[in-house]
Amino acid sequence: MALKINSKIVDYAVVKADAEAKELAAAAALPDIEEMHEKLKRPQQLEGSTYKIKTPVSEHALYVTINDVVLNPGSDHESRRPFEIFINSKNMEHYQWISALTLIISAVFRKGGDCTFLVEELRSVFDPKGGYMKRGGRWMPSLVAEIGDVIDQHLKKIGMIADEMDEHQAAYLEQKRAEFMSLKPQAQTDASCDDATESYPPGAQMCGKCHTKAAVQMDGCMTCLNCGESKCG
Repeated sequence: MALKINSKIVDYAVVKADAEAKELAAAAALPDIEEMHEKLKRPQQLEGSTYKIKTPVSEHALYVTINDVVLNPGSDHESRRPFEIFINSKNMEHYQWISALTLIISAVFRKGGDCTFLVEELRSVFDPKGGYMKRGGRWMPSLVAEIGDVIDQHLKKIGMIADEMDEHQAAYLEQKRAEFMSLKPQAQTDASCDDATESYPPGAQMCGKCHTKAAVQMDGCMTCLNCGESKCG
């Protein structure tokens, strides 16, 4: 935008060179932070985790492996990001779409940016033949949704997704669980559960929030022993 000068110019100074010098100095002071992007070359070695998915609708289990790349190791900006995913099973029935799914998810991982949206997208897939109940009483609408559940578990593990349950809520749930078990000691263990952390009383109802059969009658209202949802607020 042009400015009209009405007064007489009596002096001037060149400030451009000084300003550019300050910008260059500021840029040099910034650390060279490496971000996740699609041109990032795969390192020779990646750190990863393998998760087992055993469903009642298939004789063979699925094994989901997610490998991570460590960016800016040893610095204050060190971060761990998912780089690739592999899904293996002896069951060849789903081989075609599982192979396509792993390629697409791996491409999204390597693209960089926020990949946490994959969790909800996969969880929203419903099997037209109907879902199934996992051990521990949690309803799963499809095998794809459970793969999304595994990705959610992994992203929480590496810190990309914050765990919604804080320490106070976890302590509250433990207290409620202990209270219920003391009222009904005969229902302390669900024989169908392998994991003690997912052991809920037989006869518990489905929670509308977390879709887990963990809602029991306590203090005059239904309370979920998994997520803490309560009709009493």
